Amino acid sequence: MHKKTILNSTKAVLGGITLALSSVSFAADTWDMPLAYSASNYHSVIAKEFAEQVTGAQDEIEVITHPSGSLFKGGEIYSSVRRGLAPIGERLISALSNEDPIYSIDAVPFLATDFDSSWRLYQASKPAMEEVLKKHRLKLLYSIPWPPQGLYASKEINSVADMKGLTFRAYNPATSKIAEMMGAIPTKVEAAEVSQAFATGVAESMLSSGSTGYDQKLWEHVDYWYDVKAWLPKNMVFVNVRAWNQLSPETQDVILKASADAEKKGWAKARELADWYKKELAANGMTVQEASPKLKSDLQAIGVTMTNDWLKEAGEKGQSVIEAYKAM
Repeated sequence: MHKKTILNSTKAVLGGITLALSSVSFAADTWDMPLAYSASNYHSVIAKEFAEQVTGAQDEIEVITHPSGSLFKGGEIYSSVRRGLAPIGERLISALSNEDPIYSIDAVPFLATDFDSSWRLYQASKPAMEEVLKKHRLKLLYSIPWPPQGLYASKEINSVADMKGLTFRAYNPATSKIAEMMGAIPTKVEAAEVSQAFATGVAESMLSSGSTGYDQKLWEHVDYWYDVKAWLPKNMVFVNVRAWNQLSPETQDVILKASADAEKKGWAKARELADWYKKELAANGMTVQEASPKLKSDLQAIGVTMTNDWLKEAGEKGQSVIEAYKAM
């Protein structure tokens, strides 16, 4: 009886180990998704909804978002996903201009200044962007715009000449160049550090959407926001190709469906919030107004120069994108 008891106990233990191993093998892998913006920003909110939709529709992976640069800072996200340190992530496209000129197309001033033209520019540039991503072992999942960019300034600005000497928050090569052409002083500041930069005087001006001002409560440090509608930058969510290829076709389909849903919601939300953000900035004491005719013409002249410069840099690929965009 004693041997039988030991044998039964051994079987029970082995059975428990087998069950445990079985549970581990079927447990969902965790996909950590780094985000640069605060949890309350609509880009992060939609990314969280995307993650929950993917996680709830299959058992292969669990996607968990990490907003506010808490996992990787904004400037680290692209390379981290590319190197496989994270399987998926989100990044401001134009911040990647040093990777390839195609990434700076939606930061060319006054090329696409409203949501309809920005969508057409996205469709025209998407194939070229996907080609670059493929070379970097990445795959595009979805892209969402920011509202049109306005000019934040610590003092009244009636022309580009009034920008001379102001420190200017730059987040990509295009904004650094704009600052230099305006006579301002570019200084690199990531999204999560904007409020502190203005509070300490590191930045006195920048081109950014009403969303940034609202999220960072910039009315505490900045008095003016001019609705110049310079461009509509976009964020994109992308996945490491090696991680993607390890997924079953069924899970890939789930992710593509969630991506399409996120993109649709994101474009609609950006449209909805564009005017709301402006009202909130004004309600909190910031002077919100249209740019003067002189400021508009000065900025448009900068836009023409930068478009021509971008076309020279992007070559035939860039020219093809512009032609496709104009033909839409």
